[in-house]
Amino acid sequence: MPESTPAKRIIIAISGASGAIYGVRLLQCLSGVPGVQTHLTVSEAGWLNLQQELDLTRAEVEALADVNYPVQDVGAALASGSFQCDGMVVAPCSMRTLAAVALGLSDNLITRAADVMLKERRRLILMVRETPLNLAHLRNMTSVTEMGGIIFPPVPGFYHRPQTIDEMVDHTVSRVVDLLGLPAMNAPRWAGLTASN
Repeated sequence: MPESTPAKRIIIAISGASGAIYGVRLLQCLSGVPGVQTHLTVSEAGWLNLQQELDLTRAEVEALADVNYPVQDVGAALASGSFQCDGMVVAPCSMRTLAAVALGLSDNLITRAADVMLKERRRLILMVRETPLNLAHLRNMTSVTEMGGIIFPPVPGFYHRPQTIDEMVDHTVSRVVDLLGLPAMNAPRWAGLTASN
């Protein structure tokens, strides 16, 4: 009898850019969604940022995911198009990871899994984290967009008048959850301009 497959499989990768909170918060949000299975891989620089920015250990982060993979394991299930998957988010996405994806350089599990998402025409979301942007960054973003990926800089919105960093992060992550076609988080949505006082 075939093994049952979860309703949705989502790959989450954390690379070495600042903004590790986005990947962690996405993992936390998806852990409570019925029928969603998360698959996590983290670069070595990503692990450094998780400790530096959030004081999280490897064990604490891995406990948030259903399945974990070493970033060097290019023979993992995620590296094959036969692995049925509904989406991948690189949160945050470093400029090095962006460049590798744009050029099709599958030199670790993050970039290989992203390459698979593009070749299989599946949803790939890159939460690119850099400012200002040089021409190479912009061209790489254009290349990934032309291949079908979604460039999603985690630029906060302010129409919902966030009061904390957590509110800004949650609002951004809720937009990613929307793009994955998953049940919405309880986050404010634009409802049109309101009359000023």
